[in-house]
Amino acid sequence: MGKPTGFLEYERRSNHSVPPKDRIKNFDEFHPPLNDEERKKQGARCMNCGVPFCQSGMKLDGFVTGCPLHNLIPEWNDEIYNGNMKEAYLRLIKTNNFPEFTGRVCPALCEAACTCSMNGYAVTVRENELYTIENAFANGFVKPKEIKISSGKKIAVIGAGPAGLAAADTLNKRGHSVTVFEREEKIGGLLMYGIPNMKLDKSIIKRRENIMRAEGVEFKTGIDIGKDISVADIVKAFDAIIICCGSKKPRDIKADGRDAKGIYFAVDYLSDVTRFVTGESKTENITAKGKNVVIVGGGDTGNDCVGTAVRQGCKSVVQLEMMEKLPNARPIGNEWPRWPKITKTDYGQEEAIAVFGSDPRIYQTTVKEFIKDENGAVKAVKTVKLEKKEDEKTGRFIMSEVKDSEQILPCDLLLIAAGFVGCDDYVADAFGVKKSERGSIVTNGESYNADGKIFAAGDCRRGQSLVVWAIAEGRECAMAVDKYLIEMENM
Repeated sequence: MGKPTGFLEYERRSNHSVPPKDRIKNFDEFHPPLNDEERKKQGARCMNCGVPFCQSGMKLDGFVTGCPLHNLIPEWNDEIYNGNMKEAYLRLIKTNNFPEFTGRVCPALCEAACTCSMNGYAVTVRENELYTIENAFANGFVKPKEIKISSGKKIAVIGAGPAGLAAADTLNKRGHSVTVFEREEKIGGLLMYGIPNMKLDKSIIKRRENIMRAEGVEFKTGIDIGKDISVADIVKAFDAIIICCGSKKPRDIKADGRDAKGIYFAVDYLSDVTRFVTGESKTENITAKGKNVVIVGGGDTGNDCVGTAVRQGCKSVVQLEMMEKLPNARPIGNEWPRWPKITKTDYGQEEAIAVFGSDPRIYQTTVKEFIKDENGAVKAVKTVKLEKKEDEKTGRFIMSEVKDSEQILPCDLLLIAAGFVGCDDYVADAFGVKKSERGSIVTNGESYNADGKIFAAGDCRRGQSLVVWAIAEGRECAMAVDKYLIEMENM
């Protein structure tokens, strides 16, 4: 414990945030870091608990609390306070291949379980993590490693999202020859095309790609497995295959008028904007400029759409949330170290409030009908209020329509951010692997094995989830593949 009284002496202080009306002028990241001395104080707030719940990654009441990667949080917080930044970096990368990603986009499950949050505010774990990795890059600690061993085994990774990258990085360091196939022109998966640039600057992904390439990982982009190259050729050429194609099938809305023009899935909208921001595309195919925007979905992706629409200069923005508004403070039964079920106002909502003067979220509401103009484009939506009722047959609570609660909202652009329902069928079907009722690839328990030499990890296996979970799955799957190759060699 670097400073035994640190949590008593220092208050939590987060990274600065550029004011909403200033940051919406561009798509740049907007959280400049604290100075070194202040960051040391934030590291000193860590209590080095006898039982560090922050790194537990355990499930309580159906929600995970604590880091799924089991990061050695008290250890590198101690090193931060003492100014031993190389040692902090070395402790950090023992459990996390890509702290520069999680330090930017993770919802910080670790902080929800921090003991300091019992009677105050959690340690700034995520920001300490980001500070550590960026300090490591700035001081030359992060360098391509020479892989001195070679197993002679060849592994194909299908998909270059966080799970695929973590699996590839881990197996490459074990001495295996790894080739990553990605159907997009750039690697990163949801890191590249699903998360806006203001949350994760795309140069950060390229920086990591350059290191992985220098270490020997081969990337083949613009190749769609099952379409551009046959599965038979892949199976024949590689000793093991890991499917990390994500959960890419968006959940749709079934309502009258769904065929109207101007309705898009959130992932298509965010991808289009990212391609324009990075220069990959010269034009914006989908824009919110001057439009009344309605977003269906209250999660992180919905918030990202709000922030993006505001930056594009929308006329108005509304975010529809099916569920009821959560309380502002932890309710009884949701005490620490459980994941806090409370209302969070994220950056996009903050920006909408600053620009339009009100919170864009409307709770317990969904779309009942899309209203078209004479050209077949959406011009408005009919919404309906919802209430929670117990289903007489199943005993489960469902959201039911409230009679005579319909309203009309103007809408020139509607974005569906209602989540995902499994991996693309053609990928799973091409490899002949089984899928669950939820559309995810079925594996043999926690072995990550789907069939013979074929493995699966990430969202395509566990369903739509977080970047930190994808990295954790990629790492664990890599260990399972490594074990499989060793066993095959000894047979």
